[in-house]
Amino acid sequence: MCVTNSFNDTVGLLEGIATTRAIRRYVPEPIPDEVLRDIMFAATRAPSGSNRQPFRFMVFTDSERSRDVKKLIAQGAQKLWDTKRATDGYDSTVANDDTSPKARMARTMQEYVDNFADVPAVVLACLVRYRPPTPTEGASVYPSCQNILLAARALGYGGVLTGFHGFVEKELRELLEIPDDVFIAATITLGKPAGHHGPVRRVPMNEVVYADEWGVSASWAIDPPGTATLSRGGVSS
Repeated sequence: MCVTNSFNDTVGLLEGIATTRAIRRYVPEPIPDEVLRDIMFAATRAPSGSNRQPFRFMVFTDSERSRDVKKLIAQGAQKLWDTKRATDGYDSTVANDDTSPKARMARTMQEYVDNFADVPAVVLACLVRYRPPTPTEGASVYPSCQNILLAARALGYGGVLTGFHGFVEKELRELLEIPDDVFIAATITLGKPAGHHGPVRRVPMNEVVYADEWGVSASWAIDPPGTATLSRGGVSS
Protein backbone atom coordinates (compact mmCIF):
# COMPACT_ATOMS: atom_id res chain seq x y z
CA MET A 1 0.00 0.00 0.00
CA CYS A 2 1.37 3.39 -0.95
CA VAL A 3 0.50 6.23 1.42
CA THR A 4 0.73 9.82 0.23
CA ASN A 5 0.47 12.92 2.39
CA SER A 6 -1.93 15.75 1.63
CA PHE A 7 0.98 18.17 1.94
CA ASN A 8 4.37 17.86 0.27
CA ASP A 9 6.88 16.25 2.62
CA THR A 10 10.09 18.01 1.60
CA VAL A 11 12.09 17.13 4.72
CA GLY A 12 14.24 14.01 4.57
CA LEU A 13 14.07 11.61 7.50
CA LEU A 14 17.58 12.25 8.84
CA GLU A 15 17.23 15.99 8.31
CA GLY A 16 13.95 15.90 10.17
CA ILE A 17 15.53 14.09 13.12
CA ALA A 18 18.34 16.66 13.28
CA THR A 19 16.09 19.71 12.97
CA THR A 20 12.90 18.93 14.88
CA ARG A 21 12.97 21.48 17.67
CA ALA A 22 10.55 21.88 20.57
CA ILE A 23 8.06 24.40 19.20
CA ARG A 24 6.23 26.35 21.90
CA ARG A 25 5.03 29.41 19.94
CA TYR A 26 2.35 29.01 17.32
CA VAL A 27 0.66 31.08 14.65
CA PRO A 28 -2.98 31.62 15.73
CA GLU A 29 -4.56 29.48 13.05
CA PRO A 30 -6.14 26.01 13.13
CA ILE A 31 -4.45 22.92 11.79
CA PRO A 32 -6.39 21.59 8.78
CA ASP A 33 -8.08 18.25 9.38
CA GLU A 34 -6.09 16.59 6.60
CA VAL A 35 -2.83 17.64 8.27
CA LEU A 36 -3.95 16.32 11.64
CA ARG A 37 -4.92 13.11 9.86
CA ASP A 38 -1.44 12.71 8.38
CA ILE A 39 0.30 13.55 11.65
CA MET A 40 -1.80 11.11 13.65
CA PHE A 41 -1.42 8.44 10.97
CA ALA A 42 2.31 8.61 11.66
CA ALA A 43 1.58 8.10 15.35
CA THR A 44 -0.30 4.89 14.62
CA ARG A 45 2.67 3.49 12.67
CA ALA A 46 4.94 3.46 15.72
CA PRO A 47 6.28 0.20 17.19
CA SER A 48 4.96 -1.25 20.42
CA GLY A 49 5.69 -4.26 22.63
CA SER A 50 4.61 -7.49 20.89
CA ASN A 51 2.88 -5.20 18.38
CA ARG A 52 -0.09 -4.96 20.75
CA GLN A 53 -0.58 -1.32 19.72
CA PRO A 54 -2.00 -0.26 23.09
CA PHE A 55 -1.59 3.44 22.33
CA ARG A 56 -4.65 5.67 22.07
CA PHE A 57 -4.82 9.38 21.24
CA MET A 58 -7.31 12.08 22.12
CA VAL A 59 -7.04 15.18 19.92
CA PHE A 60 -8.49 18.52 20.96
CA THR A 61 -8.85 21.46 18.59
CA ASP A 62 -11.66 24.04 18.74
CA SER A 63 -14.83 22.38 20.03
CA GLU A 64 -16.36 23.45 23.34
CA ARG A 65 -15.01 20.28 24.96
CA SER A 66 -11.58 20.96 23.47
CA ARG A 67 -11.55 24.47 24.89
CA ASP A 68 -12.45 23.11 28.33
CA VAL A 69 -9.62 20.56 28.12
CA LYS A 70 -7.08 23.18 27.04
CA LYS A 71 -8.08 25.52 29.87
CA LEU A 72 -7.80 22.70 32.40
CA ILE A 73 -4.37 21.57 31.21
CA ALA A 74 -3.28 25.22 31.11
CA GLN A 75 -3.82 25.26 34.88
CA GLY A 76 -1.51 22.26 35.20
CA ALA A 77 1.04 23.95 32.95
CA GLN A 78 1.12 27.02 35.17
CA LYS A 79 1.50 24.91 38.32
CA LEU A 80 4.39 22.94 36.86
CA TRP A 81 6.16 26.03 35.53
CA ASP A 82 5.76 27.93 38.80
CA THR A 83 7.42 25.02 40.59
CA LYS A 84 10.17 24.65 38.01
CA ARG A 85 10.98 28.37 37.98
CA ALA A 86 11.59 28.24 41.71
CA THR A 87 13.39 24.91 42.04
CA ASP A 88 15.62 25.28 38.94
CA GLY A 89 16.71 28.84 39.67
CA TYR A 90 15.22 30.50 36.60
CA ASP A 91 14.25 33.67 38.45
CA SER A 92 17.73 34.27 39.82
CA THR A 93 19.24 33.62 36.39
CA VAL A 94 16.93 36.17 34.77
CA ALA A 95 17.77 38.71 37.49
CA ASN A 96 21.52 38.22 36.96
CA ASP A 97 21.64 37.99 33.16
CA ASP A 98 18.45 38.32 31.14
CA THR A 99 20.37 37.60 27.90
CA SER A 100 21.52 34.10 28.91
CA PRO A 101 20.08 30.96 27.27
CA LYS A 102 18.37 30.05 30.55
CA ALA A 103 16.77 33.50 30.75
CA ARG A 104 15.54 33.17 27.18
CA MET A 105 14.10 29.77 28.01
CA ALA A 106 12.32 31.28 31.02
CA ARG A 107 10.65 33.87 28.82
CA THR A 108 9.70 31.25 26.22
CA MET A 109 8.20 28.96 28.84
CA GLN A 110 6.27 31.77 30.50
CA GLU A 111 4.78 32.78 27.16
CA TYR A 112 3.99 29.13 26.42
CA VAL A 113 2.05 28.49 29.62
CA ASP A 114 0.35 31.90 29.50
CA ASN A 115 -1.04 31.06 26.05
CA PHE A 116 -1.52 27.32 26.47
CA ALA A 117 -5.31 27.50 26.37
CA ASP A 118 -5.11 28.99 22.87
CA VAL A 119 -2.75 26.50 21.19
CA PRO A 120 -4.21 25.15 17.91
CA ALA A 121 -4.23 21.49 18.95
CA VAL A 122 -3.54 19.34 21.99
CA VAL A 123 -2.95 15.59 21.87
CA LEU A 124 -3.24 13.34 24.91
CA ALA A 125 -1.12 10.25 24.25
CA CYS A 126 -2.43 7.33 26.27
CA LEU A 127 -1.73 3.64 26.78
CA VAL A 128 -4.34 1.00 27.55
CA ARG A 129 -2.69 -1.20 30.13
CA TYR A 130 -2.89 -4.94 29.54
CA ARG A 131 -0.89 -5.80 32.67
CA PRO A 132 0.11 -4.05 35.92
CA PRO A 133 2.30 -0.96 35.46
CA THR A 134 5.93 -1.72 34.62
CA PRO A 135 9.01 0.51 34.29
CA THR A 136 9.15 -0.27 30.57
CA GLU A 137 5.54 0.33 29.53
CA GLY A 138 6.41 3.74 28.09
CA ALA A 139 8.25 1.90 25.30
CA SER A 140 4.83 1.13 23.81
CA VAL A 141 3.63 4.73 23.64
CA TYR A 142 6.55 7.18 23.52
CA PRO A 143 7.78 6.13 20.05
CA SER A 144 4.38 7.22 18.74
CA CYS A 145 4.87 10.61 20.41
CA GLN A 146 8.14 11.11 18.56
CA ASN A 147 6.43 10.11 15.32
CA ILE A 148 3.88 12.88 15.94
CA LEU A 149 6.61 15.48 16.34
CA LEU A 150 8.56 14.28 13.30
CA ALA A 151 5.45 14.16 11.12
CA ALA A 152 4.49 17.65 12.22
CA ARG A 153 7.98 18.84 11.26
CA ALA A 154 7.73 17.20 7.85
CA LEU A 155 4.40 18.88 7.14
CA GLY A 156 5.44 22.37 8.17
CA TYR A 157 4.12 22.28 11.72
CA GLY A 158 5.69 21.77 15.12
CA GLY A 159 5.03 20.71 18.65
CA VAL A 160 6.40 19.81 22.04
CA LEU A 161 5.85 16.95 24.47
CA THR A 162 4.96 17.86 28.06
CA GLY A 163 3.70 16.32 31.28
CA PHE A 164 1.33 19.17 32.12
CA HIS A 165 -1.65 16.83 32.43
CA GLY A 166 -0.12 15.29 35.55
CA PHE A 167 -1.08 18.27 37.69
CA VAL A 168 -4.77 18.04 36.72
CA GLU A 169 -5.07 14.35 35.89
CA LYS A 170 -7.92 13.63 38.28
CA GLU A 171 -10.02 16.42 36.77
CA LEU A 172 -9.10 15.35 33.23
CA ARG A 173 -10.13 11.76 33.86
CA GLU A 174 -13.46 12.87 35.23
CA LEU A 175 -14.11 15.31 32.39
CA LEU A 176 -13.17 12.85 29.64
CA GLU A 177 -14.30 9.66 31.39
CA ILE A 178 -10.91 8.04 30.86
CA PRO A 179 -10.88 4.49 32.31
CA ASP A 180 -8.66 3.70 35.29
CA ASP A 181 -6.64 1.17 33.30
CA VAL A 182 -5.50 3.87 30.85
CA PHE A 183 -2.13 5.54 31.43
CA ILE A 184 -1.98 9.18 30.27
CA ALA A 185 1.58 9.31 29.02
CA ALA A 186 1.99 12.79 27.54
CA THR A 187 0.41 16.06 26.51
CA ILE A 188 1.58 17.27 23.09
CA THR A 189 0.79 20.70 21.68
CA LEU A 190 0.81 21.26 17.93
CA GLY A 191 0.57 24.23 15.58
CA LYS A 192 2.19 26.24 12.81
CA PRO A 193 5.49 27.57 14.25
CA ALA A 194 5.67 31.29 14.98
CA GLY A 195 9.43 30.78 14.81
CA HIS A 196 11.27 28.02 12.98
CA HIS A 197 12.77 24.57 13.36
CA GLY A 198 16.37 23.44 14.00
CA PRO A 199 19.07 22.58 13.84
CA VAL A 200 18.82 21.26 17.38
CA ARG A 201 21.81 21.58 19.69
CA ARG A 202 22.93 18.62 21.75
CA VAL A 203 26.09 17.49 23.49
CA PRO A 204 28.73 16.06 21.12
CA MET A 205 28.07 12.47 20.14
CA ASN A 206 31.41 11.27 21.53
CA GLU A 207 30.27 12.24 25.02
CA VAL A 208 27.31 9.89 24.98
CA VAL A 209 28.19 7.06 22.56
CA TYR A 210 30.55 4.46 24.01
CA ALA A 211 32.16 1.32 22.57
CA ASP A 212 33.15 -1.77 24.58
CA GLU A 213 33.78 0.11 27.82
CA TRP A 214 31.64 2.52 29.86
CA GLY A 215 32.77 6.10 29.46
CA VAL A 216 35.08 5.39 26.53
CA SER A 217 33.92 7.03 23.31
CA ALA A 218 33.57 4.99 20.15
CA SER A 219 36.29 5.97 17.67
CA TRP A 220 33.68 6.56 14.97
CA ALA A 221 31.39 8.68 17.19
CA ILE A 222 32.17 11.95 15.45
CA ASP A 223 29.53 14.58 14.72
CA PRO A 224 29.08 15.59 11.06
CA PRO A 225 30.85 18.82 10.10
CA GLY A 226 28.92 21.90 11.15
CA THR A 227 26.87 20.15 13.84
CA ALA A 228 25.56 22.54 16.50
CA THR A 229 26.60 21.31 19.93
CA LEU A 230 25.73 22.13 23.53
CA SER A 231 27.68 21.75 26.72
CA ARG A 232 26.30 19.41 29.37
CA GLY A 233 23.71 21.09 31.53
CA GLY A 234 22.96 23.65 28.84
CA VAL A 235 19.48 24.80 27.90
CA SER A 236 18.26 24.06 24.40
CA SER A 237 15.21 22.82 22.57
